[in-house]
Amino acid sequence: MAFDIEMIKKVYDNMTSRVDAAREIVGRPLTLTEKILYNHLWDGTPTKAFKRGADYVDFAPDRVACQDATAQMALLQFMHAGKSKVAVPTTVHCDHLIQAKVDAKTDLARAKTQSNEVFDFLSSVSNKYGIGFWKPGAGIIHQVVLENYAFPGGMMIGTDSHTVNAGGLGMVAIGVGGADAVDVMSGMAWELKFPKLIGIKLIGKLSGWTAPKDVILKVAGILTVKGGTGAIVEYFGEGATSMSCTGKGTICNMGAEIGATTSTFGYDASMGRYLRSTNRADVADAADKVADYLTGDPEVYANPEKYFDQVIEINLSELEPHLNGPFTPDLATPISKMKEEAIKNNWPLRIEVGLIGSCTNSSYEDIARAASLAKQVTDKNLKIKSKFTITPGSEVVRYTIERDGFIDIFDKIGATVFANACGPCIGMWDREGAEKEERNTIVHSFNRNFSKRADGNPNTLAFVGSPELVTAMAIAGDLGFNPLTDTLINEDGEEVMLEAPTGDELPKNGFDAEDPGFQAPAADGSGIKVSVSETSERLQLLAPFAPWDGKNITGAKLLIKAFGKCTTDHISMAGPWLRFRGHLDNISNNMLIGAINAFNQKTNSVKNQLTGAYDAVPAVARAYKAASVPSIVVGDHNYGEGSSREHAAMEPRFLGVKAVLVKSFARIHETNLKKQGLLGLTFANEADYDRIQENDTINFTDLVDFAPGKPLTIEFVHEDGSKDIILANHTYNEGQIGWFVAGSALNLIAAGKA
Repeated sequence: MAFDIEMIKKVYDNMTSRVDAAREIVGRPLTLTEKILYNHLWDGTPTKAFKRGADYVDFAPDRVACQDATAQMALLQFMHAGKSKVAVPTTVHCDHLIQAKVDAKTDLARAKTQSNEVFDFLSSVSNKYGIGFWKPGAGIIHQVVLENYAFPGGMMIGTDSHTVNAGGLGMVAIGVGGADAVDVMSGMAWELKFPKLIGIKLIGKLSGWTAPKDVILKVAGILTVKGGTGAIVEYFGEGATSMSCTGKGTICNMGAEIGATTSTFGYDASMGRYLRSTNRADVADAADKVADYLTGDPEVYANPEKYFDQVIEINLSELEPHLNGPFTPDLATPISKMKEEAIKNNWPLRIEVGLIGSCTNSSYEDIARAASLAKQVTDKNLKIKSKFTITPGSEVVRYTIERDGFIDIFDKIGATVFANACGPCIGMWDREGAEKEERNTIVHSFNRNFSKRADGNPNTLAFVGSPELVTAMAIAGDLGFNPLTDTLINEDGEEVMLEAPTGDELPKNGFDAEDPGFQAPAADGSGIKVSVSETSERLQLLAPFAPWDGKNITGAKLLIKAFGKCTTDHISMAGPWLRFRGHLDNISNNMLIGAINAFNQKTNSVKNQLTGAYDAVPAVARAYKAASVPSIVVGDHNYGEGSSREHAAMEPRFLGVKAVLVKSFARIHETNLKKQGLLGLTFANEADYDRIQENDTINFTDLVDFAPGKPLTIEFVHEDGSKDIILANHTYNEGQIGWFVAGSALNLIAAGKA
């Protein structure tokens, strides 16, 4: 039986009447996205139609999921909410704090020793507040959610941007910051601007070397890293229904890389098969009864241009395998063009490492198809030319692929199987030689490939592909290799060609595991005490942020004017910094150390206007804070792209930053800034970015009149005494202004006023 089956049945019981009411109110057929959103309104049965991209709407998500790196801060905040138990089903997954270095057994044992304090904290808090706990080694949050909790037509939020993975099982699953999660865990409504809708029609059918990953790699090339911002992407068509459920999950997972709020697919036979294979026949049976409500109305898919804000059509029968990168996930190159592009751009052709797995591509089908290629290395007397690693998505997947002989196949070619954790995908990879910062090429089946992302080396060029393409490229060791057309020379000097990959969608003998790694919470957690040592380097109880004093911010200093791409990795790096995710003071020492200073084109080097000297960004911020001088951060387009990590908002707030003024925001980061009581503002005139000078002093002239829809006026006083008056737009509504006034959204919850 599935977890929380009664909750799932209740969602379906409400769905028919609520969707029928919404269809009547809107006055037209509905997309799947609209059906799910209208069925999850906080107020219940719909009474009005909402305007896409304009109306803020309160929703009631069905569940919350947290990974261990973000769960620390989320649960530290929840402890201040004054609640005895979470209001909706919630889980915590230990997957981010396990560093890949040697092999699964060695690395997991080391992580349990090094992060024991954090794991014990998360376990005890989960036990106390009724939260399901998945132990270290159980698997990556998104794979575990897909296997156990995701269900068609549901709505969930998670403290990780790749929560969207659950769209592969027909959910509206959205990545958020910890403060949003605390709202829902506390029994409050969750607010979201009603999204725009992008429809992607998939015609034809995948075959040969082309995989579901190639669909999203193609889409990323079309929409770019910000083309999906403010929108939910809904896939449909014969190509969608012909694809496996886990393949759909891969596509939805990497939808985070186009800035989409989330992505989803309509319920179909592949989802039913997956549910039954993962011991959730009860969910499949319940979904079958309301199947028409778990997909878009037929009229929508017949004439999508009438119902979506944007429509893209992709012919899967013509789609070519892609490699995206380096340094950005939207630089899409068909494999037939890669050699030409690599030579033109002087990308190193030798592939040092191929890595498959991660939350994006670690399904049974993914591993089976990669194993079919690895087997050819032995059968055709080839020798793999690159190092090769596999990161299983869960203990269930790992146990099953070992039982079915795939790990043995990988062992024979010298591959390394890492722990069931995020590992290299999030920078938790102790890669030998990375400290030398040599220019090199790697290929992986992960989702992100920003500079320094995988191994901390700014000169590692990472290319994203499907597991099967990555495996083939690793076998060849050559970025210019096209497995569709090129041959390899085996150990006997013979020319051989790799046959197209094959693999079962689901294991013939079902999934299995001796210990999946789940810990159920105590029935009554009231007697459980959660302690945090005052001398801990890893954990720190939170103190509330100070409320706004009701005055204009004046005399502020420019902390940094960030140039170009500034992701959450630039604002709050992962990798070795993950160890401090539960300690706000310590983690703040990484604030904006990866951002490029527009005035000297250096990282982590900004001018301290109090001394005239250049220093690290956190050091300068701390100097301003100690002197009671407020500071301001200025940024470029799509500021805060990438992870949902709210540390990228909490750190500036903690170190005295009052406002972040940019050309445009990534959705999650803008919300995180608002939740923490910061001003997230955008230039009314983007050209004003160029007017801001290094020694500026900044004054807000009308913050005392802060109101929805009313731009703010900011005075930038330059070193020579001249001034520029800049108009800044914002998207705050009355409730969000209340967060700012109170000092943070959490302050309102703790005061019982939210």
